[in-house]
Amino acid sequence: MNTRTIERAVIRAGNPRKAILLMRFFKTGPGQYGEGDRFVGLMVPGTRELVRKYSDAPIPVLRRLLDSPIHEVRLLSLLVLVNRFKRGTVDEQRSIFDLYMACTDRINNWDLVDLSAPWIVGGWLSSRSRRPVYRMARSRLLWDRRIAVLASFYWIRDGEFSDALKLARMSLTDRHDLMHKAAGWMLREIGKRDRDVLCAFLDRHALQMPRTMLRYAIERLPASHRRHYMRKET
Repeated sequence: MNTRTIERAVIRAGNPRKAILLMRFFKTGPGQYGEGDRFVGLMVPGTRELVRKYSDAPIPVLRRLLDSPIHEVRLLSLLVLVNRFKRGTVDEQRSIFDLYMACTDRINNWDLVDLSAPWIVGGWLSSRSRRPVYRMARSRLLWDRRIAVLASFYWIRDGEFSDALKLARMSLTDRHDLMHKAAGWMLREIGKRDRDVLCAFLDRHALQMPRTMLRYAIERLPASHRRHYMRKET
């Protein structure tokens, strides 16, 4: 089981027509956030089938797969790492976390972040200092900042909202729409668990919130609440 074998399996399972659609969907054109990324047209369910097949790939192989120019190969590597993290010992989890943090420039689209950061970064830091997340939240690299916000999803699921709220406040002045979507999504998740906490945040920050962040955050609120906060927007 080596890097070339796995990469070839991903390519064989791909679909050139779907690859064209995915390249558009993930904004791979000049000047877009996914510029230059390559797709072979393998959808997530197909990738997960290969994840099961290569679930025991050695960590060094998974590390090299993250250097692949093919998006779906990097996704496969990350999904295997997530599964290994969930069932790993503390030492194995630490190694996977360290590997992940060393490769964030290769975790370079929103799906790669969203399917891995909550489990690996959020999971590892759940009972540890959250300082690494705040360093990432101040990074110039978009994907570092998105990883920081998505890590908080793990803590939200455990009923811990304070770090997610701080990260959302830090995202108020972020210029990138992908960050507005991420922060709004996490606020919406908080609201699903405690509407009062979300509304307190909105009462204080709705006027400052980028349009996309606000719309994502209020999506699950009652219509009367949505109208109230949209009036604040205007």
